[in-house]
Amino acid sequence: MSAQSTETTIVRGACPQDCPDTCAFLYHVKDGKLIEVTGDPDHPMTKGGLCVKLKNFADHHYHPDRLLHPLKRVGPKGSGQFARVSWDEALETIRSEWSKIVREYGPEAIMPHAYLGHQGTINGLTSGDAFFNRLGSTIAEKTYCESGSSTAWLMTVGPTGGLDVESLAHAKYIIVWGMNMVNTNLHAWPFILEARSKGAKVVVIDPVRSKTAKQADWHIAIRPGTDGALALGMMNVMMCEEDLIDHDYVEQYTLGYEELKARAAEFPPERVEKITGIPADDIRSLAREYATTQPSAIRQGVALERSPGGGDAIRLITMLPALTGAWRYVGGGTVEMPIWEFPFNFDFMCRPDWIRPGARVVNELDLGAALTGEMGLLPPIQSLFVYNSNPVSQAPDATKIEKGLLRDDLFMVVSELFITDTAKYADIILPAAMQGEVIDLMVTWGHLYASLNQPAIPPPGECVSNSELFRRLARTMGFNEPHFALTDEEMLIGSYHWDASQFEGITLERLKELGWMRLNVGLPHERAPHAEGNFRTPSGKCEFKSSLAASGNFVAEVWRSGYTSMQPGNFVDPVPTFIPPGESRQDSPDQATRFPLNLLSSKAHAFLNSQYGNEPLQQKRQGEQVIVINPADATSRGISAGSYVKVFNDRGEFEAKAQLSEDVTAGLIMTNVGHWPGHNRRGSAVNATTAPRHCNLGNAGVFSDNLVEICAI
Repeated sequence: MSAQSTETTIVRGACPQDCPDTCAFLYHVKDGKLIEVTGDPDHPMTKGGLCVKLKNFADHHYHPDRLLHPLKRVGPKGSGQFARVSWDEALETIRSEWSKIVREYGPEAIMPHAYLGHQGTINGLTSGDAFFNRLGSTIAEKTYCESGSSTAWLMTVGPTGGLDVESLAHAKYIIVWGMNMVNTNLHAWPFILEARSKGAKVVVIDPVRSKTAKQADWHIAIRPGTDGALALGMMNVMMCEEDLIDHDYVEQYTLGYEELKARAAEFPPERVEKITGIPADDIRSLAREYATTQPSAIRQGVALERSPGGGDAIRLITMLPALTGAWRYVGGGTVEMPIWEFPFNFDFMCRPDWIRPGARVVNELDLGAALTGEMGLLPPIQSLFVYNSNPVSQAPDATKIEKGLLRDDLFMVVSELFITDTAKYADIILPAAMQGEVIDLMVTWGHLYASLNQPAIPPPGECVSNSELFRRLARTMGFNEPHFALTDEEMLIGSYHWDASQFEGITLERLKELGWMRLNVGLPHERAPHAEGNFRTPSGKCEFKSSLAASGNFVAEVWRSGYTSMQPGNFVDPVPTFIPPGESRQDSPDQATRFPLNLLSSKAHAFLNSQYGNEPLQQKRQGEQVIVINPADATSRGISAGSYVKVFNDRGEFEAKAQLSEDVTAGLIMTNVGHWPGHNRRGSAVNATTAPRHCNLGNAGVFSDNLVEICAI
């Protein structure tokens, strides 16, 4: 063996996970094997750090249970019994079954189901859109998270990245609203700590005393689903009681001030106290401090959308910086998802020109009802193709989904890394490549760097990337359009407007050399994107009264394969208001007599959604499924610390170990999402209890709107 062959080679990459941080990777390869994955210490945002989920990412590629070859079901549905077949046989089976379905029912009887199991441009959310649009399948609305936030953000400030999280270091007052950053936005937290070292105050608004809340200067424990009322209460103080408004900024750069003021007048702090559980004096103090300490910043979390009124809550929170003029300053404003600064070419990625007029749309969160016939779909869903997703673990009303997947007449195909709780129902399983084996430009929704992932090793066995998967499926189905003959690099070139100002100086070749490059949108110490307005709304202003509301509720095109027609269209008040929770002790007392506890399901520390939930080391780090209960609620039910309990409502149930803590208030319990039901007690997990209802905007889910009861077992 030559000395050269024993040297370690470094290949640049980036994390594939559905996380705002998108860490820059360094792959370490020796003798053709991936031996280690470390963070790139030169990246200004992630600075070489990796979260606990990635501590053994190299070993992840060699997991003994990894799928390496196509499989075909040989046992009953859901039994997990499969036999190896060739790619030719797997593809021929798919072609034959789909052709029969199309002849009998039409192509809309086929439905894809995907989300962000991979966050790449050509392997992620939209990777199958062009294929399924060409096929003519049902359009799947992918609204697991961010869709409600996206609609609310676009209605208020337009497709702008807003505040740079790195600019948080320059803020003097910071509100982290509905986000446990220490767990889910780890690499942005140091910028907040830097600001605090210079005197900034950090406030966390969260129903739970999370890890982030424990590090804050002030934790405000709000009742779940009442964030819109708190924002209106702050506005009442600022607009009606004390005139803490930057009137010059409002006059020049906003639309609908008087209408918003009239709405805020309906929510004095005393009324808001009854809704939110936050003392009126605290609401006044928060409003004063936020309005008078500039620059002030708000970091919004996805959790805000997970209630019936979540969309309007986000609209209201997004309006606050315009009322105070916080946008004037570096470090001032708000950030939800800066993805809008990236110059995507969605028409190329999704090929909406192939969508047939009037094509049917089915929301992925309604999968259980769609499969069991409750929606009365004509034609019914006869085939389901799942990739980048694990709905049995992650979707609401999981019990009903499993019932639908047991249908003998449902032909199901899953592309996966492992036999998940969803994949065990498949008729055909196709083996997917992992991140260290593919090229992709990573979609980044938490910072302003373009990050290229380059393959460090070839895919093992017969695994293929999603881009190759859909090329093979296109050939199998006889699609001869040039789009399906493009190479991965040609697809990356087509997926962005490389001549856009944000990409000035950025090329694929330079990204291959450097790994990552910052967008040309201003540096963190100088970026103030809306100091002089320049909002990307129809009016060019921050819209307190939305002009887009006239067309009703909508889902942004990225979440529905580029399709802009057949939108939900239900009424949206041009001026946002507080929409109460659907399930709470305050708003649904009859239901609360049976199910008196509000269950929140937060992100796990060692899993990323359901990814890594089958990894022994990550299972050890995370521990088994627990339910965090206030001691008062535990005592009244005869539950002791460490005992097992059943959590249940009319939708389903799961079991967990009781953990007693004052981190949750009485009436509130908390668990984490991501445990695989098949690895849990009784084969069930938290989403057996969650409701398949939707937020008022963007058809987002309402995972936090969930009343349950618990009992000792």
